Amino acid sequence: MVVTQEHVAVDRGKRLSSRQVADALRDRIRAGRLRPGDRLPTQAELAGEFGVERGAVRQALRLLQDDGLLTDVSKGSPPRVAEITATRSEPQPTMVALAPRLTEAFAAPDVRIDVVSHTAETLMVALGEPLRLIHEGSLRPRRIEVRILVPSRDITLAFPVPVEGHLEGDPVHRRWLAMRNAQGQVIQHNLLALRATHGIDVQVTFRALPFTPPFKMYLLNGEEVLFAYYMLTRREEEWGDPAGETQRLDMWDALGSQALLFSFDRSAGERDSAFGEQSQKWFDALWNTITTDLTLS
Repeated sequence: MVVTQEHVAVDRGKRLSSRQVADALRDRIRAGRLRPGDRLPTQAELAGEFGVERGAVRQALRLLQDDGLLTDVSKGSPPRVAEITATRSEPQPTMVALAPRLTEAFAAPDVRIDVVSHTAETLMVALGEPLRLIHEGSLRPRRIEVRILVPSRDITLAFPVPVEGHLEGDPVHRRWLAMRNAQGQVIQHNLLALRATHGIDVQVTFRALPFTPPFKMYLLNGEEVLFAYYMLTRREEEWGDPAGETQRLDMWDALGSQALLFSFDRSAGERDSAFGEQSQKWFDALWNTITTDLTLS
């Protein structure tokens, strides 16, 4: 099946980056509008839809292939949406593995998700599938509690940081903060909306870490721990700040969506069970001691 291009609202005065194009396509895959085996529109069609050069489209498609979401990107015909076959026994990129694990966790009547991350980007995208299933009636949790630990806005981050040292106005930090807040606000809005639409008891709370976590962790219903190390790389990206100025940032940053996610399931034996128990105790200790209240603004 070949999927036709969609009409999206694009601000023609501000050209999208390749990462923003990738994010838009990723959302369509996660929402089921692009299904495994579907062909994407041509690069020319996507460039016209998003108002970008074909080079930006090519880079966006490569990013999605790196995340395991597309296949055949380098061939002449449009790429296809990849089959997602994540299993507990084999580590998978976070963007591939997290959504099915969350969907399984949301099948429980009482859902408890605890998260430690640098931003909430991957969680925001991965929540799309369980939320879709709740809205269509396939999942019916009665209570959802989500607690998220992210770095404080007031600390000096270990990453992302400029490659060449300090930049005037610290645009790298401002970019990270804007992303952290925007992603958190989307998560809050989408989950809290379930109160009105489905009568679900929902609580979503953020707290601020006084350090930069070198890994991400997801604790699901006290039964499974998903763990991945952040892999740092040099990355260049154009960023437009709220004042309307665009800068090209050269920075050391983490590729959280590509980090391999390892599963530790309590049912797998004593070692995994002990890791899960200690991880939960570690999270609870941070939550109740040195972390601080966080307002997403």
